[in-house]
Amino acid sequence: MPDPHSPPPPPSPPGRRRAAALRYTPGEHAPKLSAAGAGHIADAIVQAARAAGVPVREDPALVQALAGLELGAEVPEPLWRAVAETLAWAYRLQDSGRPDLA
Repeated sequence: MPDPHSPPPPPSPPGRRRAAALRYTPGEHAPKLSAAGAGHIADAIVQAARAAGVPVREDPALVQALAGLELGAEVPEPLWRAVAETLAWAYRLQDSGRPDLA
């Protein structure tokens, strides 16, 4: 796992989309990074999430912070609050029965 105090990865060029996907299994210590990428890979991540009915939220700062993790790595504690807010948003959205808002 990278040092949470190390500098974040460089930002993507303007207009280049980035995406990251997290997976959390109850009982695990923290969510894990299950996918990340930029450009066409990011588009594929978003498309796969939408096809699976997973809410998609744009949060460039969080995606950039997650981009420094290795696939399968646990989200480091300094990012827990941001990730928790995103997961809470997704659960509220799913509970509302409004997947069209994603």
